[in-house]
Amino acid sequence: MHKKHKAALAYVLALMVFTTYVFMDTFVITRVYGDVADQTAGNSQNSQTELQTDEKGSADQADDTADDSEAGNMHSGQSGSGSGGHGGPGSGSGHGPSSGSGKGPGKHGSSSDSSASSSSSNSTSGSSSSSAKSASGTATSTDTTYSDGNITVTLEEYRENDSTIYVADVQLTDSSYLKTALAQGSYGRNVTQKTSEIAESVDAVLAVNGDYYGAQEKGYVIRNGELYRDTAIDNQEDLVIYEDGSFGIINESDVTAQELIEKGAVQTLSFGPALVQNGKITVSQNEEVGQAMASNPRTAIGIIDDNHYVFVVSDGRTSESEGLSLYELAEFMDSLGAETAYNLDGGGSSTMYFNGSVVNNTTGGMGNSERSVSDIVYIG
Repeated sequence: MHKKHKAALAYVLALMVFTTYVFMDTFVITRVYGDVADQTAGNSQNSQTELQTDEKGSADQADDTADDSEAGNMHSGQSGSGSGGHGGPGSGSGHGPSSGSGKGPGKHGSSSDSSASSSSSNSTSGSSSSSAKSASGTATSTDTTYSDGNITVTLEEYRENDSTIYVADVQLTDSSYLKTALAQGSYGRNVTQKTSEIAESVDAVLAVNGDYYGAQEKGYVIRNGELYRDTAIDNQEDLVIYEDGSFGIINESDVTAQELIEKGAVQTLSFGPALVQNGKITVSQNEEVGQAMASNPRTAIGIIDDNHYVFVVSDGRTSESEGLSLYELAEFMDSLGAETAYNLDGGGSSTMYFNGSVVNNTTGGMGNSERSVSDIVYIG
């Protein structure tokens, strides 16, 4: 081929190659690159969206966890009402429910398992427990038990004489945990307050109404070692609680209030009568307080052994509970193993407070609410 023709052919081929390159670069490569770029951008956007979604999900989950935790704390706080531990002397006799006379709560057929009388601090009686740290360790509390190392209370419900009876079995390491309190924290005939309100004001674990001293102008009043009233009532039978936690029955005609103080009396309760003395019933079947009906709501306290007590309240005056006579109450206290037992103010005043709430069915106030009283006996 002629050199000219070869040169022309080479030029044409070079031109064709260049034209093809320009076409590919302008249309094909750009389109492919654009698709890839779009896809990459889409993937990046999707990744960012997924990241935001994950972050929001984690935040929502964290909020849910916080809500659950707060709700749990609130529930725990509610169920632990009244269960703050009571620190103090760790010495004591450590008697159990079956010690002493051999009798104890559970002899009657109660509506709860008689094993609830155990002094174990970890009750599993079917209600959830709550804990609060105290000076003496961990306080455990349920609807029917309380224990903090110094105070152990077990609540049981009985059915006797067509009446519901509530029994709080109390064991203490030291008698100083058995106390009394005055309404509104002050002494006076017209000073009254509901049992539960007085109990809450002194952080009581357990409380019952006292002798309603304010309804009388006379009768010894000694509270927590302080003498408030020393005018005697002839032949008035009092319960005396001494510094060592022991119980005694005295007649105000036989001893002065000051003499009781000198003998170590820290509490006197002057309602009566005594129900049990030296393990024997001391009331007759027909004995009553004043002109009261034979069957009533009742409140009583008894001692089984050293620092081992029973607080008792019965319902009455309702279609569900007839109430007890004094003799029926004495029989019941005797059956619990009380060596000494004493009748406190009853009727509409009868109230038992435990673990932050009233246990029994009260009948004394408006709409069968609590009656306001002068004083309480409590554990705390």
